[in-house]
Amino acid sequence: MQNDRQPLYIQIQDYFKERISTGKLKINDKIPSEKELMKQFEVSRITVATALGQLAKEGWLYRIPGRGSFVKGIAGEPYSGGKHAPASSLMQDERGHGVFPVLRDGGHEGSMYPEQGADGPRKKKIVLIIPTLGDFFAIRLISGINEVLIKHGYHMHIVLSNNSIETEKSLILECLSTGTSGLIIFPSDAETYNEEILALKMRNYPFVLIDRYLAGVETNFVCTDSLEGAKLALNRLWDLGHRNIAICSDTPLPTITVEDRITGYMEALKQKGAMINPALILTDFKVDYSEINEAHPLYRFIRNQMATAYITLNARLGVYIFNIAKRIGLKVPEDISILTFDDPSSGYDEFGFFTHVSQSEYRMGRQAAEILIRLLEDPNPAVKYSKLIMQPELVERSSTGPAKK
Repeated sequence: MQNDRQPLYIQIQDYFKERISTGKLKINDKIPSEKELMKQFEVSRITVATALGQLAKEGWLYRIPGRGSFVKGIAGEPYSGGKHAPASSLMQDERGHGVFPVLRDGGHEGSMYPEQGADGPRKKKIVLIIPTLGDFFAIRLISGINEVLIKHGYHMHIVLSNNSIETEKSLILECLSTGTSGLIIFPSDAETYNEEILALKMRNYPFVLIDRYLAGVETNFVCTDSLEGAKLALNRLWDLGHRNIAICSDTPLPTITVEDRITGYMEALKQKGAMINPALILTDFKVDYSEINEAHPLYRFIRNQMATAYITLNARLGVYIFNIAKRIGLKVPEDISILTFDDPSSGYDEFGFFTHVSQSEYRMGRQAAEILIRLLEDPNPAVKYSKLIMQPELVERSSTGPAKK
C-alpha cells in the first residue's frame, strides 16, 4: 500500500491500478474474489465492493456475473500514483452509480460545491437521514436516490441517525436551519413517532419517508409490502416441508415494519391451518454483531434446534444466525434453512448465498427521489400525498432446502 492514511477502498484501487499499469496483471486476468480480497486487505465487504465498483466504472475492470471480475485494461485516465481527492466525504456504490458526499452523525464537511459560500446554505441540497450505512441494502437504496437527484441537478448529503430518534430529531432541525431543499427520511426504530416528522407535515415541508410509514398519519412514503413479504417467506419454507419456522428480529421495539412482518407470518400460518407457536417469534432481544455470545438466548435457541428454519427481518441477522450455526456445527441448508429480508451480498462479485425477500431497494430509492422532486417542482400537486407500496419478490438461493426427515 502506498499511503496508509488514504481510505482503504482508495488503497485497494491504487493497488490494482499499479499492477495493471505495470503489466503485473494483464488484460482478461481474473482478480481475486470479494472474500479473498477481504482477507488480503483485512477490510469489510462494503469496502471491497466500493473499490471494485469504482475500478469498473473507470474502465480498469469488467465483470461477468457468476464468474467474477477481470482486467479490462488501463483506463482512459492514467494512474496517478495514488494522488486522489480526499475521499472521506465521498461514497461510491458497487454498481458505479455516482459519487456523493456523506455527512456522518450530523457533522459538517467542507464546502463541496462552488455555489456555497463559507457560511451560506447549499443550493438544491437534499438530505437523506438514515439509521446506518452498515449493509448493502443501504448502498443500493442510496444509489437509486442519487441517480434521480443528479439528473435533476440536486446534491445529496447523507446524515446518520445511528437509529436514535433523538439524533433524528436534531438532524431534522439542523437541516431546516441550513437551507436544505427537502428531506428523505428512513425513520429510526422507536416506540413513538418522531414529533419533528409530524411538524414537517404541519409545515407542508417537502419530505418523503422511505422503507416504512407512520400508521394513521398521512405522509408521502415509499416502502415494500412487508406483510406480503413475510407470507412469501413462510409459504416457501412450508413448501419445503418445514413446520417449526422461527421469525427473528434484532430489536425489541415494535416498529410498523416489524409488526407488519410478524402479522404476515401469522396470517400465513393461519391459512395453512397451523397453530401459532409464540416461542418461535423471536423479537424480544438485541444483537451485538461484534461477537457471538454463547449465553445469548438466540444462540441457545439455535443450539437446541428449536426450529428447522429461520426468517430474519433483516439481512445482517441472517448472516449472524448462519455464523452461529457454523460455530455449533450445523450445516445450512442441510440442518437448518435461513431466509432473510434483503440480500446480504453485494451482488457485484457473486450470485449470493441467501434466499431472500427482495425489496428492490434501488428502485425504492429512485421512487422516493422522484416523489420528492415532484413536491419541489409543484408545491400544490393534484394528489396531496404519494403513497407507494411496492410488491416484494422471493429470490431463491442456496440457504434454504428441504426439512430433514
